[in-house]
Amino acid sequence: MAQSKLAHELNSLIKLDVDAMHAYLQAIQHIDYTPIREKLGQFLEDHERHAVKVAELLKEMGEESTEFSRDFKGFFIEGFTSLMSVTGMRMALEAMKMNEKLTNRKYKEALDGDLPPNVRMVVGDHYADERRHLDYIEQVLADHPWERQ
Repeated sequence: MAQSKLAHELNSLIKLDVDAMHAYLQAIQHIDYTPIREKLGQFLEDHERHAVKVAELLKEMGEESTEFSRDFKGFFIEGFTSLMSVTGMRMALEAMKMNEKLTNRKYKEALDGDLPPNVRMVVGDHYADERRHLDYIEQVLADHPWERQ
């Protein structure tokens, strides 16, 4: 993959993780079951770590990384999550499930591309985190642990 195309792809992943961070911040505000709120906080930290690591890869390539700010899509994702979250914890989790499906798809698409080995390793690690996030959210939605308090 040409370096400019790779830089564009990596910057897209940064934006994706920044958007996810904002969505998690919205959802966490509406989660009153401590174990789930804490786990979502860990996922928020994962997304922050992903953005920082991808920015480091870009710097190593001599490329600029995008600012850690939301774009139009990010405002939409955050707004959607906020609206869904207002209706309760289950809907906040449903919104995060949809967000994580998007994040998983984008990381998988990046991983399916022609990536240099060092980039493939990082993107693969991040994709594994994203799968773990989605698996957890789907399991929590299936189990409803907050109803057993």
